[in-house]
Amino acid sequence: MTLNPLTPAEKHVIEDKGTEPPFSGDYDDFYEEGMFVCRRCSTPLFSSKSKFDAGCGWPAFDDCYAGAVKELRDADGSRTEILCANCDAHLGHVFLGEQLTEKDTRHCVNSLSIKFVGNKS
Repeated sequence: MTLNPLTPAEKHVIEDKGTEPPFSGDYDDFYEEGMFVCRRCSTPLFSSKSKFDAGCGWPAFDDCYAGAVKELRDADGSRTEILCANCDAHLGHVFLGEQLTEKDTRHCVNSLSIKFVGNKS
């Protein structure tokens, strides 16, 4: 598998399971048509149609492409981590039951873990 080179900040989030500061990422307040792919392996993860403003400081999606994201309970059991199903890149966490959208799911994703690919006109 070919992986994209990462900056130190991207490596900290993707490989070391870090978190970027809230409201600091490029995609928190970003609404263009296209899709978001894994920054490390370029696997399509989220459609821009599933993105919504959760007010949390990180990009939020209420759905992902089938089979693109896997979930893993944190060691303390308090949260569920989300990872790219292709390369295991740390994306963020998923939260259920917040009633923010009809799907009642919030994939809270670090901007440093994803890259936007716009629709071609």
